[in-house]
Amino acid sequence: MFRTTASVSRIPSRASRTIKHAKKPVVNVKRRPAVQQQAQPINEPVFLALTPSLRRGRWDPPADKSVAVLEPTVFKHPIRRDILHLCVVQHLDGLRQGSANTKTRGEVRGSGIKIRRQKGSGKARLGDGQSPMLRGGGVAFGPKPRDFSTKLPRKVIEMGMRVALSAKLKEQRLGVMRRLYWPNARTKFLSRRIEDLGLRKTLFISGEPEVHDGLDLAIRNIPHVKLTTTADVTVYDILKWDRIVLDLKAVQYFEETLKRKNIPTVPLSHFIAPVTSEPAVPESPISEAPVPEVIVSEAAAPETPTPILA
Repeated sequence: MFRTTASVSRIPSRASRTIKHAKKPVVNVKRRPAVQQQAQPINEPVFLALTPSLRRGRWDPPADKSVAVLEPTVFKHPIRRDILHLCVVQHLDGLRQGSANTKTRGEVRGSGIKIRRQKGSGKARLGDGQSPMLRGGGVAFGPKPRDFSTKLPRKVIEMGMRVALSAKLKEQRLGVMRRLYWPNARTKFLSRRIEDLGLRKTLFISGEPEVHDGLDLAIRNIPHVKLTTTADVTVYDILKWDRIVLDLKAVQYFEETLKRKNIPTVPLSHFIAPVTSEPAVPESPISEAPVPEVIVSEAAAPETPTPILA
C-alpha cells in the first residue's frame, strides 16, 4: 500500500502576505535635519621675507624691509611622501642607460660541430661549443639593451612639485630674491658673496628664459652651488639640494603653472591697511617699526589693485 499525502502549497496566502508587509505605525520619531555641505577651508597667503640679492640694484629697497606674498596652494600644500617617492623613482628610472648587453649562444663566434658523441663517454651530452653550460659560451636569459624609463600622469608630477616646494618652505630652506644677477664673470667675488650670505649647498632657480651670462660663467666653478631655470628643474633636484633660492620670475612661473583654482583664499586686504588721503601726522619722538614692502606676483595678485607699502 502506498501512502498518499496531500500536496501543500508553498505560496503564502494573501492574508499572511498582507500582515507580513504591513507598515508599523511611526511613534515618537523626529525628523532628521538636512545634511549641510561642509565648508571648504580658507587658505591664508604665505608671507616670506626676501633674501638679500647677490647684487643689489641701485633703486632696490633693502631686503629686510620687503616681504614676498606666496600662493598657499603652491607653497603650503600638505606633505605627501608617497607622491615624492613616485616622482623620484620616475626621475631615476629615466637616468638609467639600459645598455647592458650579453651574447646568446647564437651570437657567440665558433664552430657548430658537436663536441663529443652522444653516448658512450659517460659524460653529459653536449652540442656545440657555444652552449651556456661551457666556459666561453653564450649567456642564457642575459640582459639586453632596453628602456627603463617610466611614465607618470602630469597631475602627479605637478603635485610632486607643489609638495617639494612646500616641504622646503616648511623646513625654512626656501628663499626668494628680487633677481639673480651678477655683472661680470669673476668667480672669486661671487664665491665670496655667496659665502657671506651663507648660501653654500644652494640651488638657484631663475625664471628668466635665458640666464645672465656673467652669473652663468661665474657660478660654474663654485663647488656645491648650481644655477638652473624653471624649465629644467625637477622634483628630484629640489629634494636633493639642501637650500633653494628663487627669483621673483620663478615664483611667478610656479604660481601660474601650479596654482589650484576654485579654492578660497583670504584676500590681502585683511593684512594690508588701506591707503587713505588724510594729511600726514607728524612723527612722534618714539617712532614705530617701518612697515615692510609687500611684493605680490602677478599670478597671486587679487582682482582689485593692492597697494605696495614702503
